[in-house]
Amino acid sequence: MTDLDTKLCPFHLAFPVRDLTETRDFYLNILGCREGRSSDRWIDFDLLGHQIVAHQIDDETAATADADAGANAVDGHEVPVPHFGVVMDWQQWHEFAERLKGQGVSFVIEPHVRFPGEVGEQATMFFRDPSGNALEFKAFQDPKQLFAS
Repeated sequence: MTDLDTKLCPFHLAFPVRDLTETRDFYLNILGCREGRSSDRWIDFDLLGHQIVAHQIDDETAATADADAGANAVDGHEVPVPHFGVVMDWQQWHEFAERLKGQGVSFVIEPHVRFPGEVGEQATMFFRDPSGNALEFKAFQDPKQLFAS
């Protein structure tokens, strides 16, 4: 086993956005991220200990994820591809889902429990940021189910 197998490390993700002002507002005030370094072209955010970086792209089509590569059917829902997000603690996920609902976030897939009673049972929700990037936040009552097959 290597350290990558046993130690959880923060991930880094850079993604395109069309407007840094609306992106900053969404990630700080809707998602509750903390802002790190920034410039007039990019912003680092702390997303539950992970570094995500919004890069402003001038080409409107390149900066908009509204035209997804597609979707995959998963447990009766069309899951947008690509997407990114974080696996949260069960209670934290439920509190976060309620906060997002209270802020009027429009969900692609409403918060719900997927695969109930099966291997991999999880709470999940999908929504988009202002540039159309799809985000998924999920949680497992039993964290060992994350990679269960």
